[in-house]
Amino acid sequence: MTNNALIPFLVTMMLVTGVCNTILNKYQDMQCVRNCDSPEPAYRKLFEQPVIQTAQMFIGEMGCWLVVGFTFLYRTYIGPRLSSDPSPLLAGGYHPVNGEDEQLDNNDDNTIDDSRHPKPFAEEDERIPLRGWKILLLAAPSSCDIAGTTLMNVGLLFVAASIYQMTRGALVLFVGLFSVIFLRRKLYLYQWSALFIVVLGVAVVGLSGALFSGDSGHDITQGDGVAGAASHAMIKARAVAGTPEAVQVVIGVLLIAAAQIFTASQFVLEEWILEHYAMDPIEVVGWEGIFGFLVTLIGMIVMYFAVGRTEAGRYGYFDMKEGWRQITHSRAIALSSLAIMVSIGGFNFFGLSVTRTVSATSRSTIDTCRTLFIWLVSLGLGWESFKWLQVAGFALLVYGTFLFNDIVRPPLKACLPRNHREGEVLLPEDPIEHI
Repeated sequence: MTNNALIPFLVTMMLVTGVCNTILNKYQDMQCVRNCDSPEPAYRKLFEQPVIQTAQMFIGEMGCWLVVGFTFLYRTYIGPRLSSDPSPLLAGGYHPVNGEDEQLDNNDDNTIDDSRHPKPFAEEDERIPLRGWKILLLAAPSSCDIAGTTLMNVGLLFVAASIYQMTRGALVLFVGLFSVIFLRRKLYLYQWSALFIVVLGVAVVGLSGALFSGDSGHDITQGDGVAGAASHAMIKARAVAGTPEAVQVVIGVLLIAAAQIFTASQFVLEEWILEHYAMDPIEVVGWEGIFGFLVTLIGMIVMYFAVGRTEAGRYGYFDMKEGWRQITHSRAIALSSLAIMVSIGGFNFFGLSVTRTVSATSRSTIDTCRTLFIWLVSLGLGWESFKWLQVAGFALLVYGTFLFNDIVRPPLKACLPRNHREGEVLLPEDPIEHI
């Protein structure tokens, strides 16, 4: 029986690790890595390696195999020697989907309570085990993950952490559209309205970043320290390049929004695969980590020889040799890289645990709160200033997401279909979140 007292811990850890993902990536982007002692700030270089950050994410996902291995050892060697009660962490964390050993809570009338143990697939036995060469199917969503994560990492270079996270709210739009097109799902009028509200919220957030561009992205004045000098360096570098800061912010928002197309494709592919093939979600994360890391590594090597070694590509996104030098020679970047890998793995583990012990809808709702905490942390660190327009955009994003997921009711009852089922979820049941 699931320990109810464990749920607040899982939710808290999911929020903490999710916030750490974005904050640590932004922290890396603010580190000075070259010519930091130069008296002229314009010659100082910041850490800008979005491809390496993508590789870090996949290494963190591969860490899910540690959970799988530990679970196997526990059940094989440790569990039989202890009491018959399962470990609280394992009971609330890693369980096969609809597996034989899954323990369900019963009501007083001996009926199964599905509210805390969602079953995303009607009949587990109807699905084919995802084994052998068929595991290569997971390379498709991994490739989408590579494209989406890299674009988001590039966009994060130009916008504040909170704007980055809010813009990611556009994901629900593309997931909804792709579910209708490819999975033959049906969206009702109020859900289309919810998608429109989400788009409007993203537009307001982008407008906020453009109007107050001096307070976002790398342009963070933090005194005379390394971060402050790096901020001034970016300001002067952009001035030399002749690109207005507002344009840079708009480009960043567009890159992050476009990345959600790939992320939505990843979610839809994952749902299609898990509807036809049986595999534990945490193993899906682990396999995607392996495929994603291998493809990213091969791509990094190819792009390094094709672009990174050239004069134009030197010190750029594809200069793998320079990126490795920056990580190994900067203690702050090295430690933050390790922390990112741990937080990514932890976020996936605790996110799946919340899905198994509560519901996927609750997980998506809780994940929306992550944006608020990222914004509060950024304000507390002085990385950005308070902007009412950004708050309005965030409110629209939250309301649109809640309306789409049936968390709140539409204001007009006429928008509800007659055969609408309470609590229906149209998003993938086991979404695999990353940054």
